[in-house]
Amino acid sequence: MKLDTLPLRRYVAFLRAINVGGHTVKMDQLRTLFEGLEFANVSTFISSGNVAFESQRNDTHAIEREIEEHLQQALGFPVATFIRSAAEVRAIADYRPLAADRVADEHTLMIAFVRSPPGDQAWQKLQGYRTDKDDFHVHQREVYWLCRGKISESAFSGALLEKTLGTAATMRNSTTVRKLACKYAAPLRGMPHNDKA
Repeated sequence: MKLDTLPLRRYVAFLRAINVGGHTVKMDQLRTLFEGLEFANVSTFISSGNVAFESQRNDTHAIEREIEEHLQQALGFPVATFIRSAAEVRAIADYRPLAADRVADEHTLMIAFVRSPPGDQAWQKLQGYRTDKDDFHVHQREVYWLCRGKISESAFSGALLEKTLGTAATMRNSTTVRKLACKYAAPLRGMPHNDKA
């Protein structure tokens, strides 16, 4: 089947550290860079590096590499990119990683996106950081970090997560992910609600 006859697929790119460490990238510039890759209906969501777009391609790993190479060339610094389809974003938003009675309103639930599911060794290392304040859960290519309170009050961090897993990751508040799902993906039914916990 020719590429021009394939349907458009909606994706969300989660970019790592796009506006931290002295780097500043305006969202209109970011949209232009994505449009330069011939993606359709490009839009950004807040300034933490969330870009929705449509493409006829379905090889997400190839899309990630293409975006990373393009951004490195245009911006002059590496930007790790993690692609999820709109359906995957909805599934992540709907997923409940921890029992409802363990997640209170004053707690913070962060979701880290990684390239591939963490192995058992990385998972065991992560469990070493479990405390009364911090808890962790892995499901597919996402790592869920529950902080019982404010993130600033925890000794854990995104940098420590990457070091523990031995891989790059980018993290979003679960509230942001739910908003992305509402904006770019229809709800799914019958989502699973348990995995490594």
